[in-house]
Amino acid sequence: MTGATRAEYCVIACAEAWRGDGEVLASPMGLIPSLGARLARLTFAPDLLLTDGEALLVRPDGTTEGWLPYRQHLALVTGGRRHVMMGASQIDRFGNQNISCIGDWERPRRQLLGVRGAPVNTLNNPTSYWVPRHSRRVFVERVDMVCGVGYDHAAGARHHRIPRVVSDLGVFDFATADHSMRPASLHPGVTREQVREATGFELAVPDEVPPTREPTAEELRLIREVLDPAGTRTREVAS
Repeated sequence: MTGATRAEYCVIACAEAWRGDGEVLASPMGLIPSLGARLARLTFAPDLLLTDGEALLVRPDGTTEGWLPYRQHLALVTGGRRHVMMGASQIDRFGNQNISCIGDWERPRRQLLGVRGAPVNTLNNPTSYWVPRHSRRVFVERVDMVCGVGYDHAAGARHHRIPRVVSDLGVFDFATADHSMRPASLHPGVTREQVREATGFELAVPDEVPPTREPTAEELRLIREVLDPAGTRTREVAS
């Protein structure tokens, strides 16, 4: 196998979000997170449940594995038995996420998806995030509207947890004293200075930031030959 691309490191980083979760419902939103969840299921997380987003549980190849009625889906959500990976139009140092609007809520400059299920997701089950273009427009000092709830707004929420934020530059977590964001690993070729420049708030940067782990030869084979032989991952993260 040839060396891994940046997109493949991102798939690995997303897959790692579900490591150790056990039998929970994985709900990835977007191409790279979906490849990550399916890769995790095929390798180190065989107990993961994958859904078609409607009423079925599916195998990594998309064939039907079981039935998941909506009432049961909600029971998993509110009981902390789902781990969702969402996108973010904005995200701040404490993990507050915005997918609703840019600018003042009463007169926004741009209308986005809307709040949707973000508050329920973040308060009731673990929520990670995927950002394909790490920039100051996304990583902001303060989100224009809180949709996904961050650590500074989640007091008393039993199942609130943000395991990781994955971007095209690295992996970030909140393992600091005040639950502010820090880089947990950087993808090959990315520097701490590059991440600081692309982030609109002061990151808690450790003295040493490890590299994102390399995919194994078997993981690369699965990504390239089984999960995404058409190479669609490179449309989201260029090499």
